[in-house]
Amino acid sequence: MSQDHIRDPDGVLYDRFHFSQAVRSGNLLLCSGQIGTDASGGVPAEFIDEARNAWAGVGRVLAAAGVDHAAIIEFTSYHVGLQQSLADFMVARDEVLGEPWPAWTAIGVAELAVPGARVEIRVTARLPD
Repeated sequence: MSQDHIRDPDGVLYDRFHFSQAVRSGNLLLCSGQIGTDASGGVPAEFIDEARNAWAGVGRVLAAAGVDHAAIIEFTSYHVGLQQSLADFMVARDEVLGEPWPAWTAIGVAELAVPGARVEIRVTARLPD
């Protein structure tokens, strides 16, 4: 089965950190985690803004593959301070997802790759046949 790799537009992640933003395999799109940094690469002060930015990052990767958030069949969210952030995360999630709800696993972690980041979202999406 062939694979198609989606790279970040400027190539920094692929060239420097050696990973694709997503890999298309058959009718599945396996996306790398998206952290909710702002346009300057910093972490927003308000968690809900960080969660919205992470979902927007997911949306950009999906758009590069020709689909949108409705194509998500499963996602995993990684949280620094899971219990404190879960309610705001669900508000941001519900702004982009709806029924039928995808499968979801929320995992509490000690830290993420970007210093100060509090949430990362990794999705699997179904591509059109």
